[in-house]
Amino acid sequence: MRHLTETDIRTSFVNCSKGEAGRLGLPRGLEECPWDDLDFLGWRDPGAPERAYLVAEHDGRLLGLALRAASGAARGFTARSMCSVCVTTHTGGGVALMTARRTGEAGRQGNTVGQYLCADLACSLYVRGKQRTAAGRGFDETLTLDEKIARTRRNLTAFITMVTAPI
Repeated sequence: MRHLTETDIRTSFVNCSKGEAGRLGLPRGLEECPWDDLDFLGWRDPGAPERAYLVAEHDGRLLGLALRAASGAARGFTARSMCSVCVTTHTGGGVALMTARRTGEAGRQGNTVGQYLCADLACSLYVRGKQRTAAGRGFDETLTLDEKIARTRRNLTAFITMVTAPI
């Protein structure tokens, strides 16, 4: 992913108002992000933990989504959940149901799309082995790293398409 500025991020959002995009809390350490290892920039709002944001390149343009993390009972350490984007397994609260308001009229009517995502939105780093989960080693897969990255990007594109496609 290319290096993003605050302006790039704030102007990319498609499922919230310009005012909401202007007030959202940006990720800490934006300048130190490992841009070359990211398929998308994702973060939880430091001032409002139930809010999360995702910015990715989609159809040749930068696209941002405002997300809400569903609050639920914490799962035990032995319970495992899987992210539907990067297919990483986590224990406890490492995966969260994130919902995104749809774009256009559907979003104004309150329609949302949900997906189980890594709670910290660090999918790109998990796929590349740059970050580890509390669950330890994941599944043994025969896919190469490039194939895992391609799968993550396909899954992310599918989620973005569900949010932005007209009904």
